[in-house]
Amino acid sequence: MGIGRFVYTPILPAMIEALDLSKAEAGLIASANFVGYLAGALVAAAPRLPGSRRAWFLGALLLGAATTAAMGLVGSLWGFLLLRLIGGTASAFVLVLGSDLILDRLAAVGRGSLSALHFAGVGLGIAASAALVTALEAAGADWRGLWVAVGGAAAAVVPVVVWLVPAEAVAPARPVSVDAPVARRPSGLGRLALCHGLFGFGYVATATFLVAVVRASPEARALEPVVWLIVGLAALPSTAAWGWAGTRIGPRWAYAAACLLEALGVAAGGLWTTSAGALLTAALLGGTFMGITALGFAAARALAPDDQRRAFALTTAGFGVGQIAGPVMDGLLLDRTGGFAAPSLLAAAALLLAASLITRGEPRASMEG
Repeated sequence: MGIGRFVYTPILPAMIEALDLSKAEAGLIASANFVGYLAGALVAAAPRLPGSRRAWFLGALLLGAATTAAMGLVGSLWGFLLLRLIGGTASAFVLVLGSDLILDRLAAVGRGSLSALHFAGVGLGIAASAALVTALEAAGADWRGLWVAVGGAAAAVVPVVVWLVPAEAVAPARPVSVDAPVARRPSGLGRLALCHGLFGFGYVATATFLVAVVRASPEARALEPVVWLIVGLAALPSTAAWGWAGTRIGPRWAYAAACLLEALGVAAGGLWTTSAGALLTAALLGGTFMGITALGFAAARALAPDDQRRAFALTTAGFGVGQIAGPVMDGLLLDRTGGFAAPSLLAAAALLLAASLITRGEPRASMEG
């Protein structure tokens, strides 16, 4: 998922140069992925989804790898939009059903603390694909070769997942009777989905255009080969760190703190276009965005422990709506202003609002224990 979902960012500068894409077109391609992500989250919430969670999970991983590789085989805007739409749908299934399946199993054997490893995988995929893109570009590969190579790398990992996640035996999928009463949506889930939407809007500007902005900056361009790698490396320990913070001060207060730090990084990316600013942005973005995702899932699980797949899906859907709006608006602002300051400040404001809303009515957690 870390490869298929996020490798667009380091490949985008090469695509812009080779295909003469405008920033608005680049943002539209990113948004197509997020439209698929929203659709996938809503479908994954279906209580009577046929088949096993594992089959959907593994199928989505394969589909994500295939659509990633196929990006190098097309050359039209419509082709890119369709492939990223399908890939986004697959990535939502991976996150929602994979998390539902794996967190269930960890809870069943009393190893819930290992959930950080599950979410850290996205950072690993980002770092690995960033290193692969950098090496291939240094060897002279064009944008087509980059897509095919990273898609092949994603496919090569799927057999490992098949081995690590064997057929369901510990926690079978919970059937839902058609005669069962409709559960009332837990109080607070709508606000959590709204906050996750603001988070999606706030992080996506930097997550989409960071490498392109670094390439365009004479002061920071030397960091282009490593800036996305730094994002991935910072993401690796972030879920464990923010999970620890969540146990100390509560998941919502930790969520707010992470949003504040991410807002600082996002603003720095637009206002401080130097090497130091790029490094700060990469470190704060990578160090928070998967932590916020994991904390959002923890809060959703606490709100709806008996229907966590639906809670995960609604939270992911809110995230998807924010992501859809973000890249299109950011691309238009980039084309109109010629700089990253306006999109960054707008994104930072959304993150600050999320930090404010998530803690509304939440008692301050004790630091004891």
